[in-house]
Amino acid sequence: MADKIKASHILIATADGERSKSQLSAEDAEAKINELKQELDDGADFADLAKENSDCPSGADSGNLGFFGPNDMVPSFGAAAFALEEGEASDVVKTSFGFHLILRTG
Repeated sequence: MADKIKASHILIATADGERSKSQLSAEDAEAKINELKQELDDGADFADLAKENSDCPSGADSGNLGFFGPNDMVPSFGAAAFALEEGEASDVVKTSFGFHLILRTG
């Protein structure tokens, strides 16, 4: 396994999520991330979706999180990101922040 990988993500935060300013319920946030996953599966550009939709400050940079190690992120996020092949996007990943789509970029 690589020591570090590079990835981008889209976060749809929930009202009860860690450090969240969102007003979305978990159900509404999950519905929104599933819509974005469908758009991605239908050929939408990940970077554009991140810029337009992500609740993370990284959205302004196309969701780019840079390089990180397996334990640098919350466990479910890190495990999902490190399970991806370069260029592969994840299914929906739930964390204490909300719901994510992850794209491994390096």
